[in-house]
Amino acid sequence: MSIFSDNIRLLRGKLGITQRELSEQITITTSRYISYENARSKPPVDILIRISRLFHVSIDLLLSVDLIKYPLDDMLKLPDNRIVLPVVVDQNGNESIEIIPQKASMGYLRGYSDPDYIESLDTISLPFLKNGKFRAFPASGDSMPPFKDGSFIIGKYMEGINDLKSGTSYIFVTSNDGITYKRLKAKNKGSITVASDNTFYEPYEIPFEEILEVWKYASGIFPEEF
Repeated sequence: MSIFSDNIRLLRGKLGITQRELSEQITITTSRYISYENARSKPPVDILIRISRLFHVSIDLLLSVDLIKYPLDDMLKLPDNRIVLPVVVDQNGNESIEIIPQKASMGYLRGYSDPDYIESLDTISLPFLKNGKFRAFPASGDSMPPFKDGSFIIGKYMEGINDLKSGTSYIFVTSNDGITYKRLKAKNKGSITVASDNTFYEPYEIPFEEILEVWKYASGIFPEEF
């Protein structure tokens, strides 16, 4: 057997579907799918993508990590299930805080998992922020006072949805809205409900599949007094 064949058998079992039902969902023959589960053959890239999307587990995890050793229900339910978060360290080996540019924040959606992009960002060091990975994101609008245009929100990287707490504010990096800073109101079955501190704005839901990263508020950088 292989890690991949063991993983897809495990994930199919968690979905509670037969080999035939799964093969129909990814539009291949049942015998072809069985050959993957039995490690008699390896799927091409296009089939790997279909399997990855069906299980909502990245190709990287499917091929390289024995999922039976990990509590899947506690894993962050994000599209790419990254194992390694790209980080920048200084010449002494200390982690730096990368700053996402105000005018290029949408570029973060394309480069958030690219080590070269992360390494190209300006960095700062704040010794009082310890025990975690931190990153600074630009604020915009008036939905979360006192943050406004020109200020930065420093967030601590969160590894799991289960770690999020209602009433706490987070930076959500999403495929639809980009970088947004909101307070968590509730965790639902397939989504979260978030709200602005400015009550002019209505709460709304973010589906799990749209979330790329979550960062918990840790500190702020302001261009002027508030």
